[in-house]
Amino acid sequence: MFAPTAASAYAEFAQTAPVGLGPDFEQAQLRQYAPLVKRIVRQLSAQASAVMDREDMEQIGLMGLLEALRRYGQPDEAFGAFAALRVRGAILDELRRQDWRPRSVRQDSHKLRDALRALTRKLGHEPSEAEILHHLKLSPKDWAAYQQAEVAEELASFDELVAELSELPSDCRTPEAQLMVTRSIAQALTSLDEREQKVIQLYYEFDASLKEIAAVLDLTEARVSQINKAALRKMKAFLQQA
Repeated sequence: MFAPTAASAYAEFAQTAPVGLGPDFEQAQLRQYAPLVKRIVRQLSAQASAVMDREDMEQIGLMGLLEALRRYGQPDEAFGAFAALRVRGAILDELRRQDWRPRSVRQDSHKLRDALRALTRKLGHEPSEAEILHHLKLSPKDWAAYQQAEVAEELASFDELVAELSELPSDCRTPEAQLMVTRSIAQALTSLDEREQKVIQLYYEFDASLKEIAAVLDLTEARVSQINKAALRKMKAFLQQA
């Protein structure tokens, strides 16, 4: 039997199943890919737990998974990556709909961003974490929170770009077209340095959290956030030019 969230997600769409995907098939696929939803929810909860609890995020993620299944058709070895984008995108869409960052938080974030630009100009180089904490009088906790919020915004826009590349009409979604999308993303990864590649792959391919990546690379979470943000911007720029 399904957990309540999975059952609710399935019931939400039960009346709209396309020809060829029956209830038994869909339930089996939801069970198989439910761990993917849980990994993505765990990954995003650090940025969004104040607005949405994990159970609600899993409910939305399962809806995204079912939508991915119906758009994609019979799953193959590439379906997991496609579904992950759909699941993450569904959760981020709901967070944006709920305006998950209060206006005061966004204003503080803008002020800190301006202060960072001013500090960079003053120092003549990209400030280190120690320089940021010293000159801007921030606590490590406040700096980490800012970095996580910034990365969450970058993740949303990068997901949208990649989903746009992957969102092919059913009559155009040939193996060759999917391969082109995969190659474009792989090429974008080559525009990154080795550490940036590791961060992106750990986050997107292995669904690791910022804390887990920090432990693997022996860095602070704030530094991982910085690397992640810079890498995503490089990849976005590469994909947009391509």
